[in-house]
Amino acid sequence: MAIDRRNASLHSVAPRRHRSIKRAAGKLLPYLAIMPAVVTFVVLLGIPVVLVIETSLQHFGLRELINGGQTWVGLANFQTIIGDPEFITVVIRTFVFMAANVATTIVLGTLVAILLERLNSKVRLLLSVAMVLAWATPALTGSVIFQWLFDSKLGIVNWALSSMGVFGDWLNHSWFDTGLSTFAIITLLIVWQSIPFVAFSLYAGILAIPKEQIEAARVDGASERQVFRHITLPAIRPLLMILTFLSIIWDFKVFTQIYTMLQGGPDGQTVTLSIYAYIKGLSESRYGIAAAVSVVMVMLLMVVLIPYIRSMTKGQVEQ
Repeated sequence: MAIDRRNASLHSVAPRRHRSIKRAAGKLLPYLAIMPAVVTFVVLLGIPVVLVIETSLQHFGLRELINGGQTWVGLANFQTIIGDPEFITVVIRTFVFMAANVATTIVLGTLVAILLERLNSKVRLLLSVAMVLAWATPALTGSVIFQWLFDSKLGIVNWALSSMGVFGDWLNHSWFDTGLSTFAIITLLIVWQSIPFVAFSLYAGILAIPKEQIEAARVDGASERQVFRHITLPAIRPLLMILTFLSIIWDFKVFTQIYTMLQGGPDGQTVTLSIYAYIKGLSESRYGIAAAVSVVMVMLLMVVLIPYIRSMTKGQVEQ
């Protein structure tokens, strides 16, 4: 009897151990699945970040680049850039430039998405193809195109405005004489290339809204503005949050369009943090200073993005 009971207990313990091992393996499987992505992330992003932080704490110039022998200077590079009177102006200019680009892109992208939903299929196809071409144009190519468009002597914009005769004579007008007009052209270029992504993303979100819900609201007498405010906008709000989040990252670190236009000119009036880091690093061969600027850029960007991260995380928890 004792042997039978022992055998029965052994038979009951074995399935339990099997189930516990299976549960443990099931919990471990997701972590094993994402392990290659984590390793790739650490190798491709983590190591460069560590190297940039290390460089920002060193005196690293052209001589050190050729001969080696970098010396640790602690936070001296950060003190140098913060003590630069131009740095605060560049930071403010960068944030204003970013805010203008993000706001314009999101507003116009939303309007284009609504327009896509209401156009007939043929016109929608033509507009979609045009936006895809704008989206696919490389940043450098687009910058050169806009330089030619707004050229003072050969630009088609001056010719078109003068031909209309409404806005006066625009021949030989230089659009790149002031920082404000130069930034306006750069913003136009960035928004032109950014709208397609925003519009297509929001258009997909609008298509996911049940049509019965919109039709019921219209039957109840709701205007188009009320339908957008109470039905469409709440449905696409998570998408708007994500697109705003991405636009802030992209527009904060814009380099190609600004540098291609006038290399931060005229007279440094379009220098943003990315151009400032480039000037300090390559033009002046002060790589430690440039690395410090890059670290400050990431820190400032994180300060801006923390509210968006918290909002998106809070929304996922509530769901």
